[in-house]
Parts: sequence; structure tokens; C-alpha cells
Amino acid sequence: MKRSEPMSESYYYILLCLAKGANHGYGIMQMTQQLSGGDVAIGSGTMYGATSNMMKKGWIREIMSNEAGFERRRQYQLTDAGREALRAEITRLKRMLENAEEV
Repeated sequence: MKRSEPMSESYYYILLCLAKGANHGYGIMQMTQQLSGGDVAIGSGTMYGATSNMMKKGWIREIMSNEAGFERRRQYQLTDAGREALRAEITRLKRMLENAEEV
């Protein structure tokens, strides 16, 4: 079994948000705060650096918005590779939690 590398919280939450559907950067930042109960805040610099790196990895792709009035707004969409990376990270986190519960 190939060992998956730990993912940063920012990457994890960006992928988790996109698992719910395509979204724009600001929407992802808001959803991350909501999902994490305010514990994780992704700043715009982190957001755009992370999305750029994840596009290079093939985990997400950029699409154009179909929202009226926001046609030029950049949105991001999860790819199959991104969904698999998220699944691997969730599996890794569950395993770590199970190990902690055994102790």
C-alpha cells in the first residue's frame, strides 16, 4: 500500500469544500470557517497559492462561473485525482484517530 503524505489543513479544507461542488475562492474561505467552527481561516494568499499548486497536481481545475452577473468569476472544481487525494487523507486521519483511541 502506498503511504499517503499528510495534507495541510488548508489543502484538506479546500478539497473538502469542493467535494460539495464547484466554488470560488471567497466561497471556499467562508465554507472552511463554517465547517471548522471558526478554527481554520484560509487567507487569500494561502487560498490562491494552494489552488495554484493543486491545479498543478491535477487535483482541481478552474472553470468559469455560470452565475448570472458573475460569468467572469473563477471557480474551482474537484477532479477525480483530487477526490482520490481527499479520500486518502480522510483514510489516513481515521487511522490516526483509531490509533489514538487504542492507546
